[in-house]
Amino acid sequence: MSSLILLLSLGSIMVYSASISIAEQTTGNAFYFISRHIVHVILGLGLMVLVMHMRIRQWEAAGPFLLLTGIILLVLVVVPGIGVSINGSSRWLRLGIFNVQPSEFVKLAMVVYVAGYLVRHQEKLKLFVPGILMIGLVVAIVGVLLLQEPDLGTVAVISITVLTMMFLAGVRFWHFMAIVFAGAGSMVALTLISPYRMNRVTGFLDPWADPFDAGFQLVQALIAFGRGEWFGVGLGASIQKLSYLPAAHTDFLFAVFAEEFGLLGILLVIVLFGVLVTRALIIARSAEESGQLYAARLVQGIAVWLGAQAMINMGVNMGVLPTKGLTLPFMSYGGSSILSSSIAVGLLLMVERELRTRTWRRR
Repeated sequence: MSSLILLLSLGSIMVYSASISIAEQTTGNAFYFISRHIVHVILGLGLMVLVMHMRIRQWEAAGPFLLLTGIILLVLVVVPGIGVSINGSSRWLRLGIFNVQPSEFVKLAMVVYVAGYLVRHQEKLKLFVPGILMIGLVVAIVGVLLLQEPDLGTVAVISITVLTMMFLAGVRFWHFMAIVFAGAGSMVALTLISPYRMNRVTGFLDPWADPFDAGFQLVQALIAFGRGEWFGVGLGASIQKLSYLPAAHTDFLFAVFAEEFGLLGILLVIVLFGVLVTRALIIARSAEESGQLYAARLVQGIAVWLGAQAMINMGVNMGVLPTKGLTLPFMSYGGSSILSSSIAVGLLLMVERELRTRTWRRR
């Protein structure tokens, strides 16, 4: 819980620092983005507390409904006139003064649903069709809808999360490897047939070959990391956020953070995510040891989801991975990301609370 509060606090500070320039340019109000961010953080904490006091069996029963709702929302996003398009991507639905990004909640829905599926079909996981193929079809349907937006980053996060959940649930190793190779091949094929994605890959492999076009974003991010050195240039003193680095307060917030807080700040964020994921895995182990298989699979999925998304975002910022439109959980500006991630932590705390209650009753 303390690691979550620290991540949210650092994120709020950095959203304000990274968004001042663009907020003044686009809205005339330097507090535009940070004020909305704070509202979402407060709502997220409220949802976290609410979910924390719910029952595990309620979420287990709601899994199929949540997934179906998520799929319907993904369909609505790509319907002309309903979905909101920003920077060439149709990923949002407008609800009053707020835009909702369904893909963020679909990650949560997939974890909740797959955890239940793995428990319901535990005896059949050694077989290919119920153990691998059926879940693979669900991931494929969601993936096709996400690619219409397009949002390959979310497809990658969901695929990694679901595959890891299946592996931990005990599917056959050869079945697992078959789906891994199939998924990797699909990712390569999707990249090769899309000039947009291919351009990102070539820009990633050699960003300095075209530093003013294909490699511009990565070059500016690397400059930010270089300027940060050991201790950073100081809070608010970033140069890259001044219209040099695109998406400075969203996808590339970590680069601005690295510039202002340096290597020590980077290590702090990595440690905080490490503590959060480790704590989640400890809860999952306790749940499995006590016979609460659904709770264990649910927490494992959440741990992998949050950890994988954080690693991918940081890897993209550091030039280790090709550019993808993924936020840094709990830190980047993005209301849907904050809310879905907060609900996920609420589920972790819910499982921990029920485990403590069961232990106390046994005594």
